Amino acid sequence: MDKSPPKNSSVTVADVARKAGVSKATAARVLGDYGTVSDRVREVVTAAARALGYRTNELARSMTTGRSGSIGVVVGDIENPFFSLAVRGITDVARQAGFTVILSNSGEDIDAEKAAIRTLLSKRVDGLIVSPAKDDDVEHLHEAVRSGLPLVLLDRGSDTLAVDTVIADDRHAAESITRQLVSLGHRRIAYVTACDTPDHTFRTLQDISTASVRRRIEGYLRVCEESGLSDMGKWVRVGAVTPDQTRRIVTDMLQSPQRPTAIIASDSMIALEAFKVHRQLGLTIPDDVSLVSFHDADWTSVTSPPVTVVRQPVYDLGATAAELLVKRLNGATETARKVVLKTEIVERASVRAAL
Repeated sequence: MDKSPPKNSSVTVADVARKAGVSKATAARVLGDYGTVSDRVREVVTAAARALGYRTNELARSMTTGRSGSIGVVVGDIENPFFSLAVRGITDVARQAGFTVILSNSGEDIDAEKAAIRTLLSKRVDGLIVSPAKDDDVEHLHEAVRSGLPLVLLDRGSDTLAVDTVIADDRHAAESITRQLVSLGHRRIAYVTACDTPDHTFRTLQDISTASVRRRIEGYLRVCEESGLSDMGKWVRVGAVTPDQTRRIVTDMLQSPQRPTAIIASDSMIALEAFKVHRQLGLTIPDDVSLVSFHDADWTSVTSPPVTVVRQPVYDLGATAAELLVKRLNGATETARKVVLKTEIVERASVRAAL
């Protein structure tokens, strides 16, 4: 006589054990993916669970194994194609390793980031991947590490956190593109970023709390100095947080008596708004102003003209971060690694020699 429960009831481990003809403890080991059982028993229990429509109770499994089977990810702006692609790399690797991803968006706000970390910890995630909004305000991340939770930093490192970190070679990329613009005769080269200061004015590198952007500006300023261009800090424009703010910043620059001959956009969202402003003002790219964007977003290759970009290995940044975290979750104990992935300049038609 079939003792399996009716299909409309909640199927338990005991029901699966009964149908498979094994003990409840054995069924629990198979369904919870812990302990050791023979391949034959695993097949029998799995088949019984499938036939009954059994669903794993994740809370019960986490209490048994100490694992939730999930990792928490906190990024700056999920609307930014950069982070969207990086998260795709994370989720692909995590899924293959048997982990689900719980994603939080900080909006580049440090308080929102701290709240997200608290929420993820309360959900008992097994590890964290974080792109810190401010690398000088990371005590909440130190607390997570002290609690024993594996942490990997994505795109933005921190000198005070001895954890696995995956970044792009932003400084070198900025040096390369700035050097190219200088070689083409450009002297008024603007760098536009969403990073901001209390009075919306850049003065020193310490004003920039986002590590990846600080590395880029450092590379940009270094080449300018080596090329004999003085006082180039005035060409670093901060506060391009929203499309409206970006359009205002770019419009002010392009309508000034000494407008820039080239603009480096710190991300593709800024570059898109800059591109729109040029059209609205009746200016031509690159005849009037050259434009370069960090991140090879899809739109940059289909505009007229297509935009020269610094192509970052965005998917690989996310995938590598997830791989490092999975290794930690599987017991890796080696010294924290800092992985630096190479970028490349993709030359299109938005840059020309300065007139």
